Amino acid sequence: MLQSIVGFFYEGYNQFRSPRKARYFTNLSRQRSPLVDPSLSFLPNCDTLDILDACNGLLLCRCWKAAHPLKLDYVVCNPTTEKWVSVPATDWSSTSSATRLGFDPAISSHFHVFEFIDEESWGIAEDEQSECYGRIQTLAIYWSKAGAWKYQTVEHGPFAIPKNSPGSFLNGILNLAAYNNLIVAVDVEGDNWSLVHIPKPPYYADDINGIFPSQGQLYFANSPADSDGSELSIWVLDDFIKGKWTLKHNVSHLQLFGTKYSSYANDYSVISMHPEHSLIFIVAGHDKTLMSYDMDSRQLRFICQLGSECTAELPACGDKTLFHPHVPLFSESLADGY
Repeated sequence: MLQSIVGFFYEGYNQFRSPRKARYFTNLSRQRSPLVDPSLSFLPNCDTLDILDACNGLLLCRCWKAAHPLKLDYVVCNPTTEKWVSVPATDWSSTSSATRLGFDPAISSHFHVFEFIDEESWGIAEDEQSECYGRIQTLAIYWSKAGAWKYQTVEHGPFAIPKNSPGSFLNGILNLAAYNNLIVAVDVEGDNWSLVHIPKPPYYADDINGIFPSQGQLYFANSPADSDGSELSIWVLDDFIKGKWTLKHNVSHLQLFGTKYSSYANDYSVISMHPEHSLIFIVAGHDKTLMSYDMDSRQLRFICQLGSECTAELPACGDKTLFHPHVPLFSESLADGY
């Protein structure tokens, strides 16, 4: 049974540390010790482990093993019960544009892994590639019940997906933010696709837009650099077919942060929304201060400072730190996992 969100997994980077990347978990309850072990020590040994996605209590990880050539597999695990299952990699896993997880325990204990493969990785000759750089050519989908991958040529688009685009799995549909202010949606069979424009493109192009599932709907949070840079707006998608958005909430940066934290106005990101309440989570400032904002009461709550090492490996190249919300899942079943 799913519980409420209790915290976030994330990765930090420090070029003067060995290893340079580290995994963390922060509690929303402000308890000192993490509720789950961010090292995920119950997983099989591997030289490098990357968290790629989280979905309804499960984590999707990529496990690299030192070999020649390098070997990798995926692992899907439940940090609460420490159950896990291995997912074989495809021939394109090391270069895929994005790999995301789809899982709904209310429907099944089985899960889907979505691997988006661009033209170059797929082997399309350079002079035959689209003008859309990084265009997704093929979608590979793994279903744990079948225990196998299937491949679908992508006929929709063209579109390209940023490496750190957050996934949002809702009602059997995977939603991903794409370049050019698009949201790409695909079902678990890879048969039904939709492309929807975000409601309010940022004044400065932001390659990774914030889309989040909450209360059974898909929400969009604009970036700080919107048309006038003075407010935060939250939109809800009412009709995916028509691409109809409704403004759910807006608040000025002055109202949001007050004069005490006014410097955050140009240096913050909405990282997640509560799955059941009108609550958003924000990380702001050089020290990466984690806060929650209640849209109903308009109250901002300080949670903790994550520290300056809470950063992507290549922020100058557009990488953003992904925060993976953790909702404990106490079911022992994980599609024949260990």
